[in-house]
Amino acid sequence: MALHPGLSAVAGIIGTWRGRGAGEYPTIDSFAYTEEVTFTDVGKPFLHYVQRTWSPAGAPMHTETGYLRIVDGSAVEFVLAQPTGQTELAEGPLTATDEGFTCALASRVANSASAKLVDGTERRIELAGDVLTTHFAMAAVGVPMTHHLKSVMHRI
Repeated sequence: MALHPGLSAVAGIIGTWRGRGAGEYPTIDSFAYTEEVTFTDVGKPFLHYVQRTWSPAGAPMHTETGYLRIVDGSAVEFVLAQPTGQTELAEGPLTATDEGFTCALASRVANSASAKLVDGTERRIELAGDVLTTHFAMAAVGVPMTHHLKSVMHRI
């Protein structure tokens, strides 16, 4: 199956990535985790995305799924659903680099009635060869936009 031409700017991200991460937030203790993300080409102008994390002891922590959409090779729309009761529509510019790309995304978040309140998120995704780095900030439970997570993953 040929890659949809609209995805050429992010073709390097297709596959599975795994690595270590660290999290912090004013309302919780700092923590470490292992993260795995998979971007799958499905023959359409978007990539399917699945993310999972585990504690250092191997206990499951978080998961999310969604779709990475590329608009005219210059913008990203990341549509995500989380079992914690949030959906995110994260959007922002896509910038090509010598080894891949970067994108800085700001989101609108919808919360289910039983979910903790998340007002917004910001994500930064950096692909440099076989290294994928993610940064995640959020405004939640009365705390303004604050760094929460960073991971550095390698292609597996």
